[in-house]
Amino acid sequence: MAAPSPKYAHTVLMTNRLSAMRDWYCTLLGAHVVYENDMICFITFDDEHHRMAFVTAPPGVLAERPPNSTGLAHTAYTFADLASLMERYAELKTAGIEPRVPMQHGLTTSLYYRDPDGQFVEFQIDNFASAEQATAYMHGAEFAANPIGVIYDPQAMYEAFNSGTPEQTLVSRAWAQEFPQPSNPMALFAD
Repeated sequence: MAAPSPKYAHTVLMTNRLSAMRDWYCTLLGAHVVYENDMICFITFDDEHHRMAFVTAPPGVLAERPPNSTGLAHTAYTFADLASLMERYAELKTAGIEPRVPMQHGLTTSLYYRDPDGQFVEFQIDNFASAEQATAYMHGAEFAANPIGVIYDPQAMYEAFNSGTPEQTLVSRAWAQEFPQPSNPMALFAD
């Protein structure tokens, strides 16, 4: 008999910018501070006592991470539907936080935000009703031809959604491909 699977608890980020990271993630996630001192800050946005923590060290101890280095690529959060994702997009844009990489992966529609330390956070919606449908898509021709995805304009998506364009149209690669595409979309994550 297999042991029970664990439940995700939290992420801890080492930083030289404790207050900037705290403020950015609280805004991004609609979180609040649970505990904070000069070295550490715990925040949460749901029923867990803390979902994230930020830890700092005395000046000169923590080296800055180059943006094109190995390590954690991003953390991801799923919204229930496009309306929720677009609402959060608009709220964050008003707060001065804009997505760095808007990506239509096919299996998800995603917005990647870059935190003050240069790490990415993905906000996404699933484009399929079930995991089985998403997995089937991943084994299809469109995904095989381009498993990364295509770039789209999030403001254009927001406006089209609010003008009544059907969600199924907006979460398709066909709609996203109407926008100019970079030669290497992965390069957007490196600079």
